[in-house]
Amino acid sequence: MNPDVYAELEWRGLVHQSTDPALGEHLQSETFTAYGGFDPTGPSLTTGHLLQLIRLRRLQEAGHRVIALAGGGTGLIGDPGGRETERPLLTREEIEENVERMRPQIENLLDFSAPGGAVLLNNADWLSDLGAMDFLRDVGKHFTVNWMVAKESVKARFEDREQGISFTEFSYMLLQSYDYLWLYDHEGCRLQVGGSDQWGNITAGIELIRRARGAQAYGLTSPLILNAAGRKMSKSEGEAVWLDAEMTSPYLFYQDWLNTDDARVVQLLKFYTFLSRDEVEALADQVENEPSLRQAQRILAEELTRLVHGDDELRRAKEASQALFSGEVRDLDERTLLEVFKDAPSSELPQEELNSEVPLTELLVRLGLSKSKAEARTHIEGGGITINSEKVSDVDASVTRDHLLFGRYLLVRRGKRTYHLVKCG
Repeated sequence: MNPDVYAELEWRGLVHQSTDPALGEHLQSETFTAYGGFDPTGPSLTTGHLLQLIRLRRLQEAGHRVIALAGGGTGLIGDPGGRETERPLLTREEIEENVERMRPQIENLLDFSAPGGAVLLNNADWLSDLGAMDFLRDVGKHFTVNWMVAKESVKARFEDREQGISFTEFSYMLLQSYDYLWLYDHEGCRLQVGGSDQWGNITAGIELIRRARGAQAYGLTSPLILNAAGRKMSKSEGEAVWLDAEMTSPYLFYQDWLNTDDARVVQLLKFYTFLSRDEVEALADQVENEPSLRQAQRILAEELTRLVHGDDELRRAKEASQALFSGEVRDLDERTLLEVFKDAPSSELPQEELNSEVPLTELLVRLGLSKSKAEARTHIEGGGITINSEKVSDVDASVTRDHLLFGRYLLVRRGKRTYHLVKCG
């Protein structure tokens, strides 16, 4: 008897739709092979993909075998689900590069080492050799256009006369269905998981297995992670939080979870962390009774940063947060300094200018932190100016090369929150 992973997923709010009300009983009494697909339409996976990887990991920890399927083939087509317009088509080279960048992110989150461990496959390995005639005869004949149009993933696009849907994206459902059939035949896979926007594709695959093999397969979806406007988070709108440390630094990744609002933090603790029910409920009580402590947000940020980036990067992210809070930016290393102030206003200043002293009042005006030298003096006299965390009180102070952090940077702050990073080349 396996652990009741279905009940655990239900408690965590991760069961949105299931194709069989008895799926939970089957998962307890049988060992399943389950898969989730990840199309490489971006150069990294996001926190939306992370939720699906975590769900595969929960299934794996409950004794089931899991497959992470990289969509090297389907990624060339593009899933219309959840989109109002056509996806821009990527080249084969771009897709292949994205698959390789996804690989270590997936391997970091699933256990590939144990006997019967996780498997990482690429559907380009079978879709690329699939002939059009065979595909139309062996797969297309099992579906009617009427049935496909009724699926939510394409229905909205059919109703939009201006945008419509290309035959390319319309065929995506059949390709994903074939993936499920191939995995059923070659890997014994009987369960597909995905976000709720994948429901139409998942049920199409189940239908193909039923018609072509006379067998039963299953599907399970989870809710989508939505933005503040109630829409699915969009990479094209710049809303993605990436798992790649070069695209979203561990510090910014940590900060994103730390800034979760009270209304969503308990839900995200259930979705994303492996904390027990008692631990989550204790944090929920704190959110209700002592929200100013923001302990739930801190735990969420720590758990997810450790999971994705490891203990060392978590430590660096926490140290950076503390340094920024205390103002002691001199405690930061160079990489973290640039990460923390990535979005702060910045200016270039030739190093030779600092061979002689540059009056601070003049620099404040040049950086736009003061409107005039008179106002700059007022800011300094009022104790509102710091250079590299050190408050300046002398209105006649100057800046020299000796002030540079790592021989290249100067961090000027006016008041508590207005920073300007000077980069000396």
